[in-house]
Amino acid sequence: MKKFIQRFNQPEHLLLAMAFTMPLVFSVWMVLLNNFVIEKARFTGIEIGILQSLREVPGFLAFTVIYALIFIKEQRLALIALAVTSLGVFLTGFFPSVVGLYLTTVLMSIGFHYYETISQSLTLQWIEKDKTAHFMGRMLSIKAIASLLAFSSIWLLMEKFSWGYQITYALFGSIGLMMTFFLTLAFKHFKEKTPQTKKIILRKRYWLFYALTFFSGARRQIFVVFAGFLMVEKFHYSVADVSALFLINYVFNWLFAAKIGKLIGKIGERATLRFEYIGLIVIFISYGLVENANIAAVLYVIDHLFFALAIAIKTYFQKIAQPEDIAASAGVSFSINHIAAVFIPALLGMLWIVQSSWVFYIGAGFAVCSLSLAMLIPDKPMKGNETRVRVASNE
Repeated sequence: MKKFIQRFNQPEHLLLAMAFTMPLVFSVWMVLLNNFVIEKARFTGIEIGILQSLREVPGFLAFTVIYALIFIKEQRLALIALAVTSLGVFLTGFFPSVVGLYLTTVLMSIGFHYYETISQSLTLQWIEKDKTAHFMGRMLSIKAIASLLAFSSIWLLMEKFSWGYQITYALFGSIGLMMTFFLTLAFKHFKEKTPQTKKIILRKRYWLFYALTFFSGARRQIFVVFAGFLMVEKFHYSVADVSALFLINYVFNWLFAAKIGKLIGKIGERATLRFEYIGLIVIFISYGLVENANIAAVLYVIDHLFFALAIAIKTYFQKIAQPEDIAASAGVSFSINHIAAVFIPALLGMLWIVQSSWVFYIGAGFAVCSLSLAMLIPDKPMKGNETRVRVASNE
């Protein structure tokens, strides 16, 4: 028993357990949100737009996590963030009003974005460089399993047993809180391998990582906001049809994400990202031209699967970063990733009204920029060999 406990009580098991808990709770909030705010809070497009903007603000401010780390260790802060997310979901059903939903959304989002920032940081610190890509793929698989469990549970509880929103939100929020409490007790505190810098870090030699992160965030916004909207507006997909696409996406992640992570470890970051961005150029152009609903669905699933390839950006940074920079840089990268979330949906939403296909052609342009940047990744990235272009370092 003692050997089993010692084998179980490892950093990678804590990371995987937290990676399961977060989507189990967050997926419930996400999948119920639109129906809940319309049916119970009488939201219009104005209120839901404000709510989604408020939800992204904590992501844009993720760099502030470094100030919290002055007072709280990363592992403990990750668990607190997980608890805050669960509490936000728990409270959502009890406040079916405009102001109430704004407040519970911000609370949930603070926990979510702080957790995601710290989870990335701890993964890059705790997992060996030659194993990180495969491990991140395993994490995506675990997240997919949790999301599938959440979706199927919601269908069972609300469709077959006629549960209401309030009790469903409360149930999954409670499960998240109990699981977080268990993880706090079950796992010992793991010592830092390298003490982390407790200030915001922006280094010139990380410029390629910052640029890749920005365009990754821009691409994600086009998929999240506009690809799904295309399915409904142009091809008249029902709620059941869209839900089926989500399920297919998560099943693919469950089956293939770990294998994709392992492949990234073998072929390297430049080859991986080159393949991703060439594929995205084709996919975005195809979105703009597609006239068949089935082909559009195939594009949507392939597009989602490509998200797993973005692991290569994180493993590239792990290889070039100073170990003490990882926590601070994780917060900065999340903020950079969310810059696009602040202005792209609104700007491209206006363009969508004029000509929807142009939105996806702009997405293809983002992919071209990303491809150009990816070609600058060296064969063996490391500190002192960050890019194939020599830029004077000011550290």
